[in-house]
Amino acid sequence: MPRSKNAVASKARRKKILKQAKGYFGRRKNVLTVAKNAVERGLNFAYSGRKQKKRLYRGIWIQRINAAVREHGMSYSEFIGAVNKKGININRKVLADLALNNPEAFKAIVDSVKS
Repeated sequence: MPRSKNAVASKARRKKILKQAKGYFGRRKNVLTVAKNAVERGLNFAYSGRKQKKRLYRGIWIQRINAAVREHGMSYSEFIGAVNKKGININRKVLADLALNNPEAFKAIVDSVKS
């Protein structure tokens, strides 16, 4: 009986990797072994990048809150400590958005925390 190699599946696998490598420079886009390594590395960076993105945004929110709170004569750490003590359950993302887009609402929160 003749040997069966299943060329359809193996070609599909190669095609999938080369499709993911589209736009890469040099041999990375058209040589399978090089493309496979490049795609794998890229996927690893994409995975870790999704985690780093969350850290980066949290840092941005903290900077925005700090800048807005300092206009009202408080530091960020004082403000967050007072917010937690008062039992106000608003996360940093929402606080930063309020500070940027709705300063009067943010001022009301700061005033409620100060007193």
